Amino acid sequence: MEQSPLAIYQTHLDKDELAYQWSPEAGRAVFYPRLVCPFSGSTVLEWRVASGLGTVYATTVTHPQQGEPYNVALIDCDEGFRMMSRVEDIDPMAVTIGLRVKFRVHPAEGEQPVYPVFVPAEDGR
Repeated sequence: MEQSPLAIYQTHLDKDELAYQWSPEAGRAVFYPRLVCPFSGSTVLEWRVASGLGTVYATTVTHPQQGEPYNVALIDCDEGFRMMSRVEDIDPMAVTIGLRVKFRVHPAEGEQPVYPVFVPAEDGR
């Protein structure tokens, strides 16, 4: 039986890789993983592994009743897709639009599998 796009994506995350799909017909990246290209309607989608570099497009800080504040950010990945995530290893209020970031896997916790987050890119590239 063929794996679902989500299962393939999670398998890549388990290997510390940020995977996305590429639509040859549309000539562009497709994210979140799916069966059909939203741009062309084609079912021909290739898997690729991202460099892990991106830029913060938008950010906000959430202040939960319990726990520390954290940011929620839209990240424009260099390969041409945007994803929602968060930026760690920095004060949430210090995350700014235009900040260069790099991907890393947030470790699994209990029933929660690993998931993608970002940290500031050291060299700004």
